[in-house]
Amino acid sequence: MAEDYDTMTVAELKELLKEAGLPVSGKKADLIARLAETSAAEEAASSDSEEDWDDDGDWDEEAVEGHVAKQKPVLDEETKAALALRSEQKKKTPSFRRTEWFRYKRLSRSGWRAPHGMDSKQRRNYRYRSSLVRVGHGKVSAARGLHSSGFREIMVQNTTDLEIIDPETEAARVGRSVGGRKREQIYSRADELGIRVLNRRRDI
Repeated sequence: MAEDYDTMTVAELKELLKEAGLPVSGKKADLIARLAETSAAEEAASSDSEEDWDDDGDWDEEAVEGHVAKQKPVLDEETKAALALRSEQKKKTPSFRRTEWFRYKRLSRSGWRAPHGMDSKQRRNYRYRSSLVRVGHGKVSAARGLHSSGFREIMVQNTTDLEIIDPETEAARVGRSVGGRKREQIYSRADELGIRVLNRRRDI
């Protein structure tokens, strides 16, 4: 989208800003940044509204015959309310992007970095720049560290690690470096113990 804005004239960019109810002052680069930030915020809001807090896609329903229900955690009412509140808070949290992320492709693929420099528009909190990471964006502490399904994640490297997991409140996440053969053994043992695997692969 930023490339499309680069091909437009300043007058055309100002027309788009007027339609969006945004300021039209500044250089062409500032106008492009303003429009790019608005587009990114709208895309993030639309994607967040379509997500369900319990639909994490960690179970391969096509690889099994019929419908297999996912294991659900045993939660008290306070934890359920905290998870629901965190889900609502996420919808209002802005997307944190690096400075000049719209200008360089390598920056658009990287995560958040705090802006530096005396003249940084983002550091000085100009309205048309992206939001800064602040303490006020933190989520409810009662749900901190919990998976979106409500389970507490336990990293698993072999089948022995599954023995210490409580299936009612904890779920397994297989380590990235685990090979295919050992991963299949972990899946089989987890099914025997009734443990949910959060990152189960479709091809196994």
